[in-house]
Amino acid sequence: MAGRLKGKVAVVTAAGQGIGRAIAEAFVAEGATVWATDKDVALLEGIPKAKKRKLDVLSSKAVNAFAEKVGPVDILVNAAGFVHHGTVLDTDDKAWDFSFDLNVKSMHRTIQAFLPAMLAKGAGSIVNIASGAGSVRGIPNRYAYGATKAAVIGLTKAVAADYIKKGVRANAICPGTIQSPSLDQRIKDLAQATKTTEAAARQAFIDRQPMGRLGTAEEIAALAVYLAADESSYTTGQIHLADGGFAL
Repeated sequence: MAGRLKGKVAVVTAAGQGIGRAIAEAFVAEGATVWATDKDVALLEGIPKAKKRKLDVLSSKAVNAFAEKVGPVDILVNAAGFVHHGTVLDTDDKAWDFSFDLNVKSMHRTIQAFLPAMLAKGAGSIVNIASGAGSVRGIPNRYAYGATKAAVIGLTKAVAADYIKKGVRANAICPGTIQSPSLDQRIKDLAQATKTTEAAARQAFIDRQPMGRLGTAEEIAALAVYLAADESSYTTGQIHLADGGFAL
């Protein structure tokens, strides 16, 4: 079914690669006008028909200025994030603060900036990328990351509850292990840290998926399209697992 987002305006953060890029491309394919944003604007090249803009979601000033430029939107997708490795004893204040700033406060910034216009027209869909790690399931060596993604779920549910009668929906997607440039870097780092091969490190990620394979960014994007579209108009405040059975 094509044209599911025809006539809608969407903003996607971290659209330069991975899940964010796949979502931006899927939204364009479904007829949306897409503002694809990333801190590194060069990564946005190749996304057809999207309006490509640099955006640092760590800056409230930059987010507010961007929202003023864009005007009212129908869909906001928060895909920016960072995976910190380590236990509580491996996490210093700098790592903790950065993880929460990028993974959680960035969503606070964008929602605060774009929500008023959604409320003014009585409609809007917010899609936040959370994770299978966090409140869904505890993962070894993901202390700060899991805490931030649990916070994303709490943030999402709070927004949904506050505006459920005002036409604005908020949902979270909780991916499992997804093939992406970010994962490739984590595999490389793991191989170096454990003095093993990248192939062995990659297999370790695959082996923890009950389905026996990694997910694709396109599979997550398909779920984002559903949550952004009017066909999900009765769905809000929910977490949507797309994790290959990881949380079973």
